Amino acid sequence: MKQAIAPGLLLCTASFMLLAQTPAPNPLHRQYREGETLVYRMTALNDAWRYSIQSDSTVKRDANGAFFEEVHWSGMQSNGRRVVLSAAMQEMRQRFSLDPNFIPVPPNMHQIEPRMVGPVTDFGTFYADLWIILKTGQLTKPGDHFYFVMPITPSWADGNQLLVGEDSFAFDLTWKSTNPADQTAILMIRHVPPEKPTVHLTADWMQKPVADTPNNWVQVKKLPDGKFEAAVGKETFDVELKVDLKDGKILHGSMKNPLTTIERTCTDAGLTQCDAPKPQEILRTIEISLVH
Repeated sequence: MKQAIAPGLLLCTASFMLLAQTPAPNPLHRQYREGETLVYRMTALNDAWRYSIQSDSTVKRDANGAFFEEVHWSGMQSNGRRVVLSAAMQEMRQRFSLDPNFIPVPPNMHQIEPRMVGPVTDFGTFYADLWIILKTGQLTKPGDHFYFVMPITPSWADGNQLLVGEDSFAFDLTWKSTNPADQTAILMIRHVPPEKPTVHLTADWMQKPVADTPNNWVQVKKLPDGKFEAAVGKETFDVELKVDLKDGKILHGSMKNPLTTIERTCTDAGLTQCDAPKPQEILRTIEISLVH
């Protein structure tokens, strides 16, 4: 099973570096209450892998007074079967926030068991996308649109088995509509390849576009037999959020994440001695819904 990795809080952290000041609150402002609890159910389809999981969070404040949601995970189902998370994963608490004054910190991927990488980074992407909208302050009414290119290249490589893992995006943000009847807003956040992606493509064969844009995704794994599995291609995310205008909570989020790549197995670290390229098509769809 191949898995595209959502940049999630990595993008959120980069955006904090990009944006020096917090604008005045807008209609999407998240009105946190300390002690508030939230429960989300996440469902996903990653090629043939279906999973669901629950996040439970409590609103707290950090040392600087910024609000955050302390999240833990439970109730995972994988292809219809109950999954018992490791004790460390059950005890782990992670911080997500829609407070533009909160300084995001990406999760330590070394501490996250492999099957939880997708849920953690995907959940982080929903929050990071809305956090970016709140931090920039560029969307204040239906029809507003904002585009910018990420100034850094997020990485999910662990330096051991996964030697390279990078993607490069521009953000295309739109306030699509408002429903006055239930006081909700629909926002669209598209992660698209920039004109000049900044991923590090170490081999000449990686430079040729796999799809209709320059390659903006690359991954290199070291295999147990000493060979290297290298892949390059185009990745995009289309994220839609339904936000409660009364207090700024995310009520529902959906994400489509297509990835088009070619993959080669190479015998050298320079990725010059490789077999024939194998096309790969991955489509992941993820949803989160506020339970209560």
